[in-house]
Amino acid sequence: MVVTLRRDRNRSLRGPARGLLRLACLGVGAALASLARADGGRDQLRLIVQQQCLPHWTQTHDPAPCISVRTLNDGDAPEGFAVLADRKGGAHFLLIPTRTITGIESPDVRGARAVNFFAAAWDARYVLVGAVGHAVPRTAIGMAVNQHRARSQDQLHIHLSCLSRRVHDSLQSQAGDLSQNWSSVTIDGAHYQALRIMGTELHAANPFELLAARLPDAAGAMDEYTVLVAGMQFGQRPGFAVLAGREVPGAELLLDPTCALAR
Repeated sequence: MVVTLRRDRNRSLRGPARGLLRLACLGVGAALASLARADGGRDQLRLIVQQQCLPHWTQTHDPAPCISVRTLNDGDAPEGFAVLADRKGGAHFLLIPTRTITGIESPDVRGARAVNFFAAAWDARYVLVGAVGHAVPRTAIGMAVNQHRARSQDQLHIHLSCLSRRVHDSLQSQAGDLSQNWSSVTIDGAHYQALRIMGTELHAANPFELLAARLPDAAGAMDEYTVLVAGMQFGQRPGFAVLAGREVPGAELLLDPTCALAR
């Protein structure tokens, strides 16, 4: 069973809607497990979105096996993105472009005309409510993109889940050291470059662009970087922490699909 839910981003899912989203996630997980057995290649996510979710949405407004699809224009290869439950289950979702974009190294993820996929992933955080069963604080939410060597798929996908408790606590303890400029931090024993973005949303700041334009030498080696964007509170002001690492494991490992932090 797959259900598409529309939601005001300022309100939480409640009652029957929350239960329906939980059932939808279970159905999507089962569908993805079947697809994974049929095709284990590095093109699996692109094929699911482009050959199943997008056609189903444009033809019948049913995004199955995705949870949702949003298109930003018309045409044979519409710009947009889909949200898909990760086949491993739990409070773990993927935001995937509807057109072919290989990964963090693609010029299509940055620049003045690029879609801000991290902003779209943050807007889709309501899916965590259905998996956890209640509202999830912004400071518990993380979004991650792996570097080329740490990923199994060659279609850009942003992991949307909860932060591990260790990562959350480490970020909170160093929040006062973060600024709009990149600086060195240590998170969970690994060294990263980090900066902060102020505001409740990410539409005015694209983390991919901030990495390529502001961190020296990053633009020519984007495929070597992994990125984590975490919801934060800087005193009474909401914002985000952006971590970028080169000689570190994929940032997906900084997330916790059990969402223990939010429970």
